[in-house]
Amino acid sequence: MTTTLITGANKGLGYETARRLLEAGHTVWMGARDATRGQEAAGVLGGRFVQIDVTSDESVAAAAETIRAAGGLDVLINNAGIPGPFGPPAELSAADALAVYDTNIVSIVRMTTAFVPVLRDSSAPTIVNVTSGLGSFGAVHDTDRIESTIVAPLYTSSKSAVTMLTVQYAKAFPEMRINAADPGYTATDFNGNSGTQTVQEGTDAVFELATRGGEGPTGTFIDRSGVAPF
Repeated sequence: MTTTLITGANKGLGYETARRLLEAGHTVWMGARDATRGQEAAGVLGGRFVQIDVTSDESVAAAAETIRAAGGLDVLINNAGIPGPFGPPAELSAADALAVYDTNIVSIVRMTTAFVPVLRDSSAPTIVNVTSGLGSFGAVHDTDRIESTIVAPLYTSSKSAVTMLTVQYAKAFPEMRINAADPGYTATDFNGNSGTQTVQEGTDAVFELATRGGEGPTGTFIDRSGVAPF
């Protein structure tokens, strides 16, 4: 049986990904910073809860040890992220940038460093990093796409970094399948439910990468339609 950890799994895309993977037969660890919300979400779906704050070295290390001791891990889905402040770009502060980058970028480094030793014991080690078309040069310059209409310097640049981290880690760990998934413009709390896709549609790319069983390419960036533009 495949064992999967999803960060930020108590709501939105993380919750729906957990639901789908549990339905597909995975054992799913549902990670959340808030213990009450995380336990409630795991209880509803039948997942396992693990408390994890992706901005804390100690919290991530403790979660890695909990999961290793319970039998190990096959799939890590780095889903947790924040949009950052909404407002005029000229008013963004260094503190704003540090908060967004710590949650969206540095957490990928933190999680990878902590969980690669656990994943190495799997026969099909897999990492899925949830990124965004908003971090794609191809998407933000395509006037036919909604990404071209949005100005959000911190969030977009953080997702560009997530995609490149994915490529670099795929090169560093060729024995693993490490890919990035763009959910697309999905209706969640993240965007005030303004997205045009359902949460199931938004999890299609993540679900596909998480269920390849260690097969297929590594270092790629996909959305629900296939390979996406960088």
